[in-house]
Amino acid sequence: MSEKNDNNIAGIRHSLAHLLAATVIEMYPGAKNAIGPAIEDGFYQDFETPAPITDEDLPKIEARMREKLKTWGVFERKEVSADEAREQFAWNPYKLELIEDFAGDNAKTITFYTSGDFIDLCKGGHADDASLINPESFKLTKVSGAYWRGDQSRQQLQRIYGVAFATPKELRSYLTMLEEAKKRDHRKLGQELDLFVFSDLIGPGLPLFTPRGTVLRRQLDAFVQEMRDEYGYQEVSIPHITKKDAYIASGHWKKFEHELFKIETREGHEFAMKPMNCPHHTQIYAARSRSYKELPIRYRETTTCYRDEQTGELSGLSRVRAFAQDDAHVFARTGQVEEEALKIWDIINRFYGAFGFDLKVRFSTHDPANMEAYSGDPKDWEATEAQLLSIVKSKVGDNYIDGVGEAAFYGPKIDFMGKDAIGREHQVATIQLDFNQPEGFDLTCVNEEGERERIVMVHAAIMGSIDRFLSVYIEHCAGKFPVWLAPEQVRIVTVNQEDATVQFAEDMRQKAKELGLRVTVDNDNESVGKKIRSAELMKVPYTVVVGEKEVQTGELSPRIRKDIEVNTDHPSLTINEFLKTVANETKSRVSKTSL
Repeated sequence: MSEKNDNNIAGIRHSLAHLLAATVIEMYPGAKNAIGPAIEDGFYQDFETPAPITDEDLPKIEARMREKLKTWGVFERKEVSADEAREQFAWNPYKLELIEDFAGDNAKTITFYTSGDFIDLCKGGHADDASLINPESFKLTKVSGAYWRGDQSRQQLQRIYGVAFATPKELRSYLTMLEEAKKRDHRKLGQELDLFVFSDLIGPGLPLFTPRGTVLRRQLDAFVQEMRDEYGYQEVSIPHITKKDAYIASGHWKKFEHELFKIETREGHEFAMKPMNCPHHTQIYAARSRSYKELPIRYRETTTCYRDEQTGELSGLSRVRAFAQDDAHVFARTGQVEEEALKIWDIINRFYGAFGFDLKVRFSTHDPANMEAYSGDPKDWEATEAQLLSIVKSKVGDNYIDGVGEAAFYGPKIDFMGKDAIGREHQVATIQLDFNQPEGFDLTCVNEEGERERIVMVHAAIMGSIDRFLSVYIEHCAGKFPVWLAPEQVRIVTVNQEDATVQFAEDMRQKAKELGLRVTVDNDNESVGKKIRSAELMKVPYTVVVGEKEVQTGELSPRIRKDIEVNTDHPSLTINEFLKTVANETKSRVSKTSL
């Protein structure tokens, strides 16, 4: 029988994954396909092939896919027994393994789907009619390696990625965005702007921040903590390792045991490098009895966490093994949650507003059909989610994204989704309501009746991982940081190396330093044009050229990076006028110059 399905974009992408598998098997005799799902923006398919497929091979595979598409139509669904399925796929060990998983001990039937001359195992979800897919609306993009079922001990396969959209116009727009993304790649800009490095000797996924990159991190964190201090957050400090027992009590050991860096002491005790900070913070709270009058208690800390990510999943700063968190936890009574969440919401709006991100809200809840993925009782989840939803609706009404299954294992979340300058959406800040860890650690306060009352925790991440935020923001602004954030705010370029000129530049740099500005002097024996070009390449907001005229008059005509200009007519300024203007821009964290 034919499958009845909406001809949606997910169905189109899934159908193209089938088509890719059929084409590669035809073009490369002996090739075996493994899995091939639809993913965000496209699809992929994994293969074992007799010879490597390279990116240079993709155009001819793509061309053959378009030819085959003409002969494909509806996807025919058929249920067969496990034995019939084994016979059909006797040539493919990957499908045989999947058949065993699908059939299980209950001898369940297996589902096949056929289109054109190609049969595959599948649960469904295709285009109504593959022949109606616009052949110009998809493109194969790259080949990479992938372990079978994500297990490094298993066979390494080749993964071919493709992108697909409903129309050729949407595809062209997406490909244009990809080209722009290449120019903005934070890994490329991080090297060009001297922000961070990776060392094979230190290890993959362990970024090393240069002095310039460290300025970024500290300025960003200072911004967050200033706003938190307004709301009474107190700074704490914790160690980087923890006994296994803490993560058993919190539920993290059961959920993330295989993602932890583990340590065994000389005495045989088992510790772990901390992958998160909340269990530590609970123990500061639990160190003594707390009165309800003390609550809410707000702890904040910026510290490094560690997770044993697989090498193939690492990607610049966006996926690392060591990452700094601007973490905070509020210990509160149930009736205090709304006020605390709204304070965090205010910080999030102010922070991301300063960087030009438009935010959407996703209400992230548990999946009732998959309760084994979560801690706690379903009734407690329903009550906690109702409380958090009330907060969401008080701020945005019904204008939020439904995120079923996106909750943390210990509680629901309000996630903030930010769209960057080239249209990509990223999950950025989050507010999480946690009723499970207070239960696991027996966190209470003494209430008005002198009884112990269970409290709740609110997790508050503004940047979350500073490293990941930097990966997003560097690409958002293309490395053109606003004046207040720029590692180098002013560069003074000398026209010559005469003593008077050099001394003038050094005196100016010292005055700038006294105002808290980050200023360098370029006195190299190079042409002025080359020095100016160097400052432009490093995206310095202000470049000041000084020579005999500036020495005599004491006035400057600063060169201003184009994206921060407001005025096109720049009058000459005294040194003090110029430096005070830059200092005021830094203090107020403006994105445009007032010169």
